[in-house]
Amino acid sequence: MSQNTHPDEDVKPVDKKGGATSNSLYLARSLSDILVRGGPLIALILLSAYLSVATPYFLRASNLINVVRQSSITAILAVGQTLVILSAGIDLSVGAVAAISGSVAAVVMTQQFNIGGLTFGPLNFWAGLLVALAVGTLAGFINGFIISRSRIPDFIATLGTLTTLRGIALLVTGGLPVPSHLTATELKGYLPEQMIWLGNGSILGIPVAGLVALLTVIVGWFILRYTVLGRSIFAVGGNRDAARVSGIDIDRTKIVLYAICGLMAAIAGFVLAGRLNSANALMAEGEELRSIAAVVIGGTNLFGGQGSIIGSLIGALIMGVLSNGLNLLNVSAFWQRISEGLVIILVVVFDQWRRRRFGQ
Repeated sequence: MSQNTHPDEDVKPVDKKGGATSNSLYLARSLSDILVRGGPLIALILLSAYLSVATPYFLRASNLINVVRQSSITAILAVGQTLVILSAGIDLSVGAVAAISGSVAAVVMTQQFNIGGLTFGPLNFWAGLLVALAVGTLAGFINGFIISRSRIPDFIATLGTLTTLRGIALLVTGGLPVPSHLTATELKGYLPEQMIWLGNGSILGIPVAGLVALLTVIVGWFILRYTVLGRSIFAVGGNRDAARVSGIDIDRTKIVLYAICGLMAAIAGFVLAGRLNSANALMAEGEELRSIAAVVIGGTNLFGGQGSIIGSLIGALIMGVLSNGLNLLNVSAFWQRISEGLVIILVVVFDQWRRRRFGQ
């Protein structure tokens, strides 16, 4: 006599092999997310942990404040650089834009100058700040215009403007620091106290330069997350042809992006001049490479379409902590340059490997 089992009472055996496979896939995805999204933060924590053991000076409050102050310039530049790289571009002129913006502002705030036969200056702090922002934005606009209208590769165009802007800055300053010894002693031309405060001051123990950097990070994050421009940036960097078909004006987007990048460079140059209590045509030299390194270390794809502002901030902190740690460990300045260059190469290699390995 056979027994019939109700269909609802059928019990199917559990596929243990299938469950194990799904768990493995879940773990692989989790590892991928950690490496792609949390990799920079993990690297910062590990580097800081090593330095805290290797030298007793690293975790001192005065040293941490110094790290923030030193990293702030790179962080500000990295915000603009992130926007450009996300669109599959690159700006090698940010250091030169920072230098010419800070130098022009310093000149007009410490000296008299003639325009059309009329004598102006010295200008006050706010007028000098506006001049710096205008110079930087104009320089960025020129970069974007050349790239979009002349179809010159971003790398070549900004490499050319890097040299050109450095030369113009040397002409503006006469190859001397501003204010020069003559300007300071005989003409009594000094940089405004507010400018010095931006570079060296603090609020509740937090460096003002760091707060300025944090503000620019918030602005950059807001642009990417909540504006049409932000969506256009990811679209242009991810697939330019698809972005064009969808109606995005790629040329206008590029021009706006480079203008914003120039604006960020001007802010960095102004803050840097305040920190140095002087401006010169060669300041911020090498910051273009440091800003690019910070962006890539922070997880932004060097070929565009993927990345974040927060990641670039972490990347800037990693660069700052690394430089500070090498100084504390009494590493020769020559070896420091070698180390920073190797770090950039290794980070780019690791970035490409993890994207191929985990399909990012």
